[in-house]
Amino acid sequence: MTSNPKPGGGSADEPQSPSSGLSGPPPDHPETEAERRKRRTAFLRELAEARELRERVQPRRTKERRMREAMRMRTFRI
Repeated sequence: MTSNPKPGGGSADEPQSPSSGLSGPPPDHPETEAERRKRRTAFLRELAEARELRERVQPRRTKERRMREAMRMRTFRI
């Protein structure tokens, strides 16, 4: 059961190629504002999906987290 999209076992002993770092535009091509917004939108959409999945899979923990967050917010109200 491997969900790692990168090839290899992920061992720290393996030599890493220069292209195995962060994926993104090459250094000589600056990212445009539209590309950044598009990437950010995709990230936020995936984050929301992950939160929804977590709420369905672990409803008790989610409720506890929500209650703690509400208590924290109440603590800092003026």
